Amino acid sequence: MTMTDVDRIGPVLRSAWGRDTCDPHDLADWTPANPARGQCGVTALVVRELLGGELVLGEVFVGEDKVGHHYWNRLPDGREVDFTADQFRPDEVVTGGRVQEVPPGAPQRCRGQYQLLRERVFAQLGEGREAAAG
Repeated sequence: MTMTDVDRIGPVLRSAWGRDTCDPHDLADWTPANPARGQCGVTALVVRELLGGELVLGEVFVGEDKVGHHYWNRLPDGREVDFTADQFRPDEVVTGGRVQEVPPGAPQRCRGQYQLLRERVFAQLGEGREAAAG
């Protein structure tokens, strides 16, 4: 895995995100101007599948109030990449970060969003039918 892989995946993810891949919890805040909003969980799962590594989960705060969770990736070489970090407003702060176990198969929550994003990304990357069938 090289930096080129990471650089190549970013624009593909951005073009694959849509209202239909957004976490229902964040749907009211999703706009084409902020396409990363609500995409962190499904994106982190697809990135893990493509590049390996671990899922990392943090908490999102506005002041003292916890307002949500945020997922990103720790790659096999130890680097952390967060393709959806730009979704947050200036008053939203991500804290913590602990590795999460990933159950086998598609996620239970946001399964449809994950499958749709995965299909789009794998098609754009030309990863082949076997990978896209997952």
